[in-house]
Amino acid sequence: MNSKNIIVFGASGFIATYLIDELLNQGFKVTASDINDIGREYYKNKNVKFINVDITKKSDFEKLEQCKYYAVVHLAACQPANVGQEQYDARDYINVNVIGTLNILDFCKQNQVGKIIYASSHRNTQGLWSDNKAIREEDGRGLKYSGEYAMFSISESAAQDCVMHYQAQYGLTGVIFRLPPVYGYGPHTEIFKDGKPIKTGFQIFIEKAMACQPLEIWGNGDVGRDIIYIKDVVSAFIKAITNPTVSGLFNITSGNYLTLRAQAEIIAKLFWGATTQPIFIERPELSNGMDSFIYDNNKAAQELEWIPKFTFEDMLIDYKKEMESKRYEYLLTKRKTMFQLT
Repeated sequence: MNSKNIIVFGASGFIATYLIDELLNQGFKVTASDINDIGREYYKNKNVKFINVDITKKSDFEKLEQCKYYAVVHLAACQPANVGQEQYDARDYINVNVIGTLNILDFCKQNQVGKIIYASSHRNTQGLWSDNKAIREEDGRGLKYSGEYAMFSISESAAQDCVMHYQAQYGLTGVIFRLPPVYGYGPHTEIFKDGKPIKTGFQIFIEKAMACQPLEIWGNGDVGRDIIYIKDVVSAFIKAITNPTVSGLFNITSGNYLTLRAQAEIIAKLFWGATTQPIFIERPELSNGMDSFIYDNNKAAQELEWIPKFTFEDMLIDYKKEMESKRYEYLLTKRKTMFQLT
């Protein structure tokens, strides 16, 4: 039994839900924290202490036990996929992603927490994206200062720098994960795109395949990107928690360039609801809106001793099992509540 105490901020989110499950499986003692009560009942059923903390309010941290936490996992964020058009305020990104991070870092400092693991998006490398160049950690950033991800990227970059400042100034070990799109059962039904709710292409492909309807491949089907499965991400967190010396920025990615066409073909292979052959329709005249990027994950392999285990096909096989098990239906309920579909 592992007696180390871990606190997870943003505990009601997709990554946190899977991570806390695995932490419990491995014997860690976990405290879950989020801004609202949406995850309270879910964690109560798992005998996990759940505490409401608005990370933008320093006084809220007084609700937390003054115990010795071995590590803090910071997954609380304001991000475009969860922000509707009428809700957008640039200040929210600063308040949550920068001020909130500083408040968490101060909590770590005051309570002698040894390590913080901060998960951030890959979006602040947008200016470096290329079809065939794998981006390394040392390549730096390439922010785009317009579009829906601008303030998100600006604020997350500042948050990363704050983590590194507290490491250099106060000796807090900081681990930053740069994550591309994270796939897994739960959140991939609908997202906000440019402030408006849309069904994801991933979900459309699955629904079409299950209904034995043609899968339309829009635009250039050979355009691709680097994605990662949630359980590979979780295994990286476990590595970061249990490795006493590792610190710095890591690309937690598959390191593979998955094309839109390959994604459609593999989804059809596993979800097609009949014995007939799947049907694909090429629609090059329509834009698929897909960003193209790939990352080098060699640093994580060498220093973190982490490598992803799931291919896209492996991911879908496991995704299907999780969908059938219904153990993460809570995430769908949460998603529907957020989009006011219930």
